[in-house]
Amino acid sequence: MALEEKVAQLYSIEPEEILENGKFSPEKAKKVVGKGIGEIACILRSLCPKEGAELANKIQKFVIDNTRLKIPIIIHDECLHGCCAKRSTSFPQAIGMASTWDTELIQRIGCVIGKETRARGIHQALSPNLDVSREPRWGRTEETYGEDPYLVSRMGISFIRGIQGKNFTDKNSIIATAKHFSVHNSPEGGLNISPTVASERTIKEVFLPPFKAAVKEANVMSVMPAYSEIDGIPAHSNKELLTKILREEWGFKGFVISDYEGISMLVTTHHVASDKKEAAKQALEAGVDMELSRIDCFSELPQLIKEGKISEEAIDKAVRRILRIKFLLGLFESPYVNPE
Repeated sequence: MALEEKVAQLYSIEPEEILENGKFSPEKAKKVVGKGIGEIACILRSLCPKEGAELANKIQKFVIDNTRLKIPIIIHDECLHGCCAKRSTSFPQAIGMASTWDTELIQRIGCVIGKETRARGIHQALSPNLDVSREPRWGRTEETYGEDPYLVSRMGISFIRGIQGKNFTDKNSIIATAKHFSVHNSPEGGLNISPTVASERTIKEVFLPPFKAAVKEANVMSVMPAYSEIDGIPAHSNKELLTKILREEWGFKGFVISDYEGISMLVTTHHVASDKKEAAKQALEAGVDMELSRIDCFSELPQLIKEGKISEEAIDKAVRRILRIKFLLGLFESPYVNPE
């Protein structure tokens, strides 16, 4: 793979970049496909299942036919309590599901969500939310399984096992994404994205266990860092969190995706990076493999290599993780879905 082809696998594009008045536009797609695409964000939401599957197939075919390496794409969307798309089954929100204390039921719900979502041509859920909700003023409590780390862990394991199934290639399963890693749900003042203040003991005993369980017991294949920072270190540039704990201690084998604009926030919100180039360097070296929801900072990676500020080996590691997931999903052998 050429360097540009590698970098192309490390980012997502947004629907408007390839749609014109809600329809797929080959002319617009030609401008962004280039050397390939890693993922596409939330492009099937307004469509019924058949229409969504047809559009997903059309996009896959275009990417495969118009790139040298013919690497298929991953389409992602939210699936907290059902696929976030027209005519999907809508289950109770996570806080309601957790109130059942029924892990078998949650796994069955996950199976239904995985099957419905994959049938549309979507391969990755930006779910479950494994935040342990300890700040009642925080506005996303309903996305969580509650305030108890044990309950959150058990619910998360069941949901992930259901949605990921036993074999991704059976067209009934998708990739789960454990988020927001970590302590995103206990911000100062209850304000989303605000800094988090928590002791090391509290972090390890309360906030990390659900993610550890997701990795070690449910084999979750994707993790999303939090928008927030812990002791002044943003999650998107926290090597201790994303590499030492997640990969080296827990043995995580999947890939890490940024939250939307999470890398650029290292410049605009956290002020720990002077520009997008520095933000890209920090995120990649910390352990972020892919930038969502559009390329912003990772476009600077080729220049960083030319300047000798990062190694191409670091990019190779991220690309391998992403391609491995695409192989596990069976996309190289069977990139399309049946609209019927």
